[in-house]
Amino acid sequence: MPRTFEITNRPSDVRIAIAVSRFNESITQRLLEGAVQTLSATGVADQDIIVAWTPGAFELPMVAQRFVTRGGIDAVVCLGAVIRGETSHDQHINQSISRQFAEISVRSGIPVMFGVLTCDSVEQAINRAGGAKGNKGSECAEAALDMIGLLRLIDHEDY
Repeated sequence: MPRTFEITNRPSDVRIAIAVSRFNESITQRLLEGAVQTLSATGVADQDIIVAWTPGAFELPMVAQRFVTRGGIDAVVCLGAVIRGETSHDQHINQSISRQFAEISVRSGIPVMFGVLTCDSVEQAINRAGGAKGNKGSECAEAALDMIGLLRLIDHEDY
């Protein structure tokens, strides 16, 4: 039987930074609320949740990098909503930030979660920010806790 690392209980003794875009704030506020509610329901203390508002999604990686560099953070949840317009602007932003989130995470060993909605319409974004398709902010908070727990497990086990 293979040795398996799997999280059964999400940790609550964590410090989570949330970088959230002010652009499309009617959507991103709902993502933030979902993330904070999920973290609080897991037992993460209010003082261990740090929120930073950026002007837009393009600035999220810089803030994530700053949180990681400063230290004392177990994960960064990045929340935003990039909605397709008449040009390819959305594609450039989405490709850039997704690549940067991955690079920051891998280089630092700190999970940086991609909670940026990449939708074709405002309706799609609403559905993914607490509507019919769930709340991506909540999902990212859960994934951040799972990654923190998994990395802690791997770091403390002999294999």
